[in-house]
Amino acid sequence: MDELLLRSLTPSVLAVLVRRGADFAAAEDAVQDALVEAVRVWPGDAPRDPKGWLVTVAWRRFLDVTRADASRRRREDRLDEEPVPGPAPAVDDTLQLYFLCAHPTLTPSSAVALTLRAVGGLTTRQIARAYLVPEATMAQRISRAKRTVSGVRFDRPGDVSTVLRVLYLVFNEGYSGDLDLAAEAIRLTRQLAAAIDHPEVAGLLALMLLHHARRASRTAPDGSLVPLAEQDRGRWDTGMIAEGVEILQAALARDRLGEYQAQAAVAALHADAPTAEETDWVQIVEWYDELAGLTDSPVVRLNRAVAVGEADGPRAGLAELATLSDSLPRHTAVAAYLHERDGDLPTAARLYAEAAHKAPTLAERDHLTRQAARLNARRRT
Repeated sequence: MDELLLRSLTPSVLAVLVRRGADFAAAEDAVQDALVEAVRVWPGDAPRDPKGWLVTVAWRRFLDVTRADASRRRREDRLDEEPVPGPAPAVDDTLQLYFLCAHPTLTPSSAVALTLRAVGGLTTRQIARAYLVPEATMAQRISRAKRTVSGVRFDRPGDVSTVLRVLYLVFNEGYSGDLDLAAEAIRLTRQLAAAIDHPEVAGLLALMLLHHARRASRTAPDGSLVPLAEQDRGRWDTGMIAEGVEILQAALARDRLGEYQAQAAVAALHADAPTAEETDWVQIVEWYDELAGLTDSPVVRLNRAVAVGEADGPRAGLAELATLSDSLPRHTAVAAYLHERDGDLPTAARLYAEAAHKAPTLAERDHLTRQAARLNARRRT
């Protein structure tokens, strides 16, 4: 079973059902049912036209559910005739769906959550982690969003800022693991940049390119994580970096600073440093100051504490860290790193081990466990 194929087809199949008159919530349920059926049937009987197969099965499921619901019988006039099965048109509706999911009837956070789940292919757990909320809370939020838009025709696109937020979170999930997901986010952001003259769209595209340029160096041959300071910079994609920097400079020249441009500026300073030791941490702190003013995000302040620790010394970084809640994701890992920089190896080893138990991914857990083991070995020698 080709899971990437299913993920790539989901938005276009969903768009077909919406264009045929299905409301979004019912269409999304029908598509999910079709995907479950594909997982069951395809391994033994793969269709020649996977998209057409999914459209047919999803549409039949939508008709069955609609006809069984007495409150929706008024719609049966336009749902009576099932379209003749056949090859589905090769139309890329993904970006359009992103805008339609950012519906004016939804709050921005609900619109983002719904889009990530229905179109972006992320699980409820992944979305909850991105929002720093419990999985049950996010499941309720998505359910409420689907109820809100049930019966609403998605004919009023939402705003650019909500779509950018979705693309940013999809990219972050892909950057943390599935490279194809990150590449898809870049592809859609390129489409958006070509269609809309907006400095924050350009800023997000630059940010994605600058991060994605390091993808080849982020993991060792055994799959373990390689921290930024230890990455082989000769493996970074210089062409992608140059493109990202050029796009960023053009956006900054318009003097309409936004959070994605500020993040891209931080990424550009990392990309510009020939070695980790030559990183301009003072300027990075300044950009984090700008970013904190734009977003008031605790994650931004956590990253700023790391930058302060590099620019002004680990004790200054620990002082900044002390002002933040220790419940923040990666707070313990940052504390471990700064304590190690300060020479307190016993505390650092203990915190690395503690952070490993809280790590959101297996790769991150293994990395932090190795850090703790490394320091414990040093203490014994």
